[in-house]
Amino acid sequence: MAIRVSLDRVLRKRGITLTEVAERVGITLANLSVLKTNKARAIRFSIRGRLCRELDCQPGDLLEWVSGECDEPYTAELEEVDR
Repeated sequence: MAIRVSLDRVLRKRGITLTEVAERVGITLANLSVLKTNKARAIRFSIRGRLCRELDCQPGDLLEWVSGECDEPYTAELEEVDR
């Protein structure tokens, strides 16, 4: 995957737990964990916006592009993280 989620780094920097963020953002702990461990295939803009609001950060603080890690071709199908 070429895009890596840096949620764990932002959480450590802010001194907040995954459980606290899940409650504040309104996402299940399981889905937030999927995002944190880079197993998510997509994230809604609304969830990303709420994460940024609660963590006082920019979208680029949560997501980073990693060269050479793209192992899957582009697909128009996207799975949703926040259901």
